[in-house]
Amino acid sequence: MTLFFFLASCSKDPVEPKYDQNKLAPLSVEFDNIVGGQKLVLNTGSYTNALGQQYNIQLLQYFISNIQVKKADGTIYAVNPDSSYFLIRQDDPATKFARVKVPEGNYTALIFTLGVDSLRSTMDISKRTGVLDPGAGGHDGMYWGWNSGYIFFKMEGIAPDAPADPTGQHKFRYHIGGFGGYSAPTINNIKMISIDLTARGIAQVRTGRSTNIHLMVDVSKALSGATNVSFATNPQVMFSDYSVNIANNYAKMFVHDHTEN
Repeated sequence: MTLFFFLASCSKDPVEPKYDQNKLAPLSVEFDNIVGGQKLVLNTGSYTNALGQQYNIQLLQYFISNIQVKKADGTIYAVNPDSSYFLIRQDDPATKFARVKVPEGNYTALIFTLGVDSLRSTMDISKRTGVLDPGAGGHDGMYWGWNSGYIFFKMEGIAPDAPADPTGQHKFRYHIGGFGGYSAPTINNIKMISIDLTARGIAQVRTGRSTNIHLMVDVSKALSGATNVSFATNPQVMFSDYSVNIANNYAKMFVHDHTEN
């Protein structure tokens, strides 16, 4: 019994390999979307916001970019930006994982951006491929052609309190973008998210195995917090000053659930 306890303790606190920035190992970050304490189910779920208004969600998509990992001694490794843009889509389970490679090591924090940074947003189109390609449609409707900018967070659904649109549907549409660049110097909805991993399991990244950081993403928080969003008064929020309120809310969506090493 004593021997088993000793072995179990050692397995949870392995010797950390020497940090080598050129020796990369796989790491994935899982974005598990929920609404409050409920699983997010598109079209059929029924939820209630902080104002007591009911709604469902028909579409949810958001960009994750610029992934970094941090060690206890403060060392930070930034994933190559060319491999660090991901579009999380609720209608496609395969997109819930952001898969990157980082040096072997024990990481106590995860840092990433919700949105697309101003540098990448203004790069030549040849540098914006894959999910960022504004021409080939790979962005899945997450690009404003008229504004030459990306939509960072898009959530749409039905809420009875929302006014009827021309089709008679009570829809809400929240398309949040804005990087504070040349087109909109007063709106910057890019949010840097920092997640402490120490309480629920640090990431012990090694070659020969996959480590997964599992995050719960409570999208109901985009509607509540410093600002409680009303479907009745703000059923559609896009490129406007009010979008800042939703961006400030959605910065609080991410919680570390556990790490699989």
